[in-house]
Amino acid sequence: MRAARDRLFALVPCAGVGARSGASLPKQYASLAGRPAVAHTLEALAAVDAVEAILVVLSAADADFESLVPEFQGPRSWVERCGGATRAASVTAGLHALRARGAKDQDWVLVHDAARCLLRPEWVERLIASCLDHGVGGLLAMPLADTLKEAQADRVVATVRRQDKWTAQTPQMFRLGLLLTALEAATDEVTDESSAVERLGESPLLVPGSFENIKVTYPEDFDLAQRLLASRTQGNR
Repeated sequence: MRAARDRLFALVPCAGVGARSGASLPKQYASLAGRPAVAHTLEALAAVDAVEAILVVLSAADADFESLVPEFQGPRSWVERCGGATRAASVTAGLHALRARGAKDQDWVLVHDAARCLLRPEWVERLIASCLDHGVGGLLAMPLADTLKEAQADRVVATVRRQDKWTAQTPQMFRLGLLLTALEAATDEVTDESSAVERLGESPLLVPGSFENIKVTYPEDFDLAQRLLASRTQGNR
């Protein structure tokens, strides 16, 4: 059994509008396999027994979540309408909300994108097992397979060496106190939790994820996510 200092919480920033998705609703509420995308995300996180509670961070104006995801309830299901204008602002507000609910600075927080709705519990469990004894924390990621081009406008100006390059995914797992310090010192250049922690001079652990762990962002991503979710449903019959 883990000591109290090793409690884990999941934090799901869900305050975005998904402007790039082309959907009429924020992308986390777009229907995939008959359910909102975020419902699949939360189901996967809830299946991880090590997670003490899941905090969903909504915008103050969100009037849809409870009606669209009615199954998200119970002692492990927390909602706060404290989201900010950016992901970093929403995560920062969520960390303060976790503190107000009794989380300590030494507790672990798993931050996961609401729109990474293809998440599997076993990927989260692999991240947790890898990071619990790590001094900093880490993130799911994948080694870069494609040739990477640097561009100006629509012209290639260089081919970037892909050796040692990884694409970041979520969840990203860090101690609450460390992550809050990192985010409160962050600039607009910080695009994820790991990059904020890196700016403190730390080196987060890279834990292999899965090519299926995509962030649904563009219209074509919804088609791919729909097919993958449908194939999982058929495979479970």
